[in-house]
Amino acid sequence: MPDKTPTPRSGDHNSPFFQSMQREMNQFFDRFRSREMSTPAEFFDAFTGPAFPALDVVETDEAMEITAEVPGVTEEDLDVTVSHDTLILKGEKSNQHEETKADIHFVERRYGSFRRQIPLGFVPADGGVQAQFQNGVLKLRVLKPEETRKNVQKIEISKG
Repeated sequence: MPDKTPTPRSGDHNSPFFQSMQREMNQFFDRFRSREMSTPAEFFDAFTGPAFPALDVVETDEAMEITAEVPGVTEEDLDVTVSHDTLILKGEKSNQHEETKADIHFVERRYGSFRRQIPLGFVPADGGVQAQFQNGVLKLRVLKPEETRKNVQKIEISKG
């Protein structure tokens, strides 16, 4: 019995095959359009899965509070900077585990660098960023400038 599975034909752009391929290609290119990639490392980072480190970002009236989980990273391997209205968190994770039992010698290494950019929506004042690092958790508090706090307007929403 001949195979009756539809095959894509030249010019048949509405086939499920082409629609699926188009969707995947759009997602692929959207990854690149949504990121600033100025170095080869940033280009290849676009292929990675979930972003590392995991971040919690909370905005209050006075500050942005950011918590980053960076297990296996030491304080010396972290670099936190502010460029205009963007907080940049960079670091390098390296971990080595070595175990010897009887005739077996086992060595495991994990390493890699990371970079996260967090848009703040304001330029913090000099000295306006506080950082604490303990047990693999980095806590940052970025104080909002006074003019940013004053420029908030409450918008009333009417019904229908």
